[in-house]
Amino acid sequence: MNDAGKSTRNRAGAPAPTGEGLDARLVVERGAFRLDVALTAAPGDVVALLGPNGAGKTTALRALAGLVPLTDGHLRLDGAELDRTPPESRPVGVVFQDYLLFPHLSALDNVAFGPRCHGATKAEARAQAAAWLERMGLTDHAGAKPRRLSGGQAQRVALARALATHPRLLLLDEPLAALDARTRLDVRAQLRHHLAEFEAVAVLVTHDPLDAMVLADRLVVVENGRAVQEGTPSDIARRPRTDYIAHLVGLNLYRGRAEGHTVHVDGGASITTSEDLTGPVFVAFPPGAVTLHRDRPTGSSARNLWRCEVTGLETHGDQIRTALTGDLPLAADLTTVAAAELGLRPGATVWATVKAAQTHAYPA
Repeated sequence: MNDAGKSTRNRAGAPAPTGEGLDARLVVERGAFRLDVALTAAPGDVVALLGPNGAGKTTALRALAGLVPLTDGHLRLDGAELDRTPPESRPVGVVFQDYLLFPHLSALDNVAFGPRCHGATKAEARAQAAAWLERMGLTDHAGAKPRRLSGGQAQRVALARALATHPRLLLLDEPLAALDARTRLDVRAQLRHHLAEFEAVAVLVTHDPLDAMVLADRLVVVENGRAVQEGTPSDIARRPRTDYIAHLVGLNLYRGRAEGHTVHVDGGASITTSEDLTGPVFVAFPPGAVTLHRDRPTGSSARNLWRCEVTGLETHGDQIRTALTGDLPLAADLTTVAAAELGLRPGATVWATVKAAQTHAYPA
């Protein structure tokens, strides 16, 4: 997010200043599942919780909203302890995945509901709601019931309703999941704009890496109830630390031990890299860096060469994603023409090459 006007934004991802923003350790035990995730954010930060289904993202969001009690840990917002504060008394706005607009109320009265609950008169609440709908570009739809709104319009009404109470913490649960692909593109851009203007803390839950990368300043990747990686979108995309993250950002990822420019990968293979490192490392490279040959190449400038077997082929954008096993399990992207010329099919033997300059090694 690029917004120079938000001077309070903590772009380095450091903990929020004492007394400002969010400071939480969310511990929730539900049967055999245990969530234990720490979250800190300064006013103006947008933090995305990213992870697979069942990782604990929604449980964390519901704990922040007060809908799930903490088993342990703490929850402080702007210095105030919220652990035992009822949900309705927390300065928190929530946009649920399905928006949960009141079906019998107009868009205007849906947005006015929050201010009314906070003591505003009906006229005051409606005036505030009208102003929010104008900001969202929905003035012409103020009198419409939710069933008459498009998915994008309903999402903006839900966002306006959450913001109308001036929350100090905005929670968004898969806010774009209910939209079709075309609408999603437009609404994502609009949501990014509105989050850029939001001066408090926003926490977004999503399993979509594009939503997370576009909307958030910092990502917290959650797997099995734990935060496995945290950082800016660019840091995480460049240096994934789990197979789940590598798959999301489209990289081949391996863990091994470096001795200079050679990394001995867990499983027996080795990879030559441009980095000179020692000790435990990760090595990553994109599928597009892989070149496939039907016969063992001679005279190739690539420092890495592995004998592999094709295990699967699928369309991936305008290319063919090829799954390979053998000396080094990996994915390779080829053009349709290249795949046809190689005669690729499951079970075929190929040789894979990758130049050392196209790999990226970093400490584990």
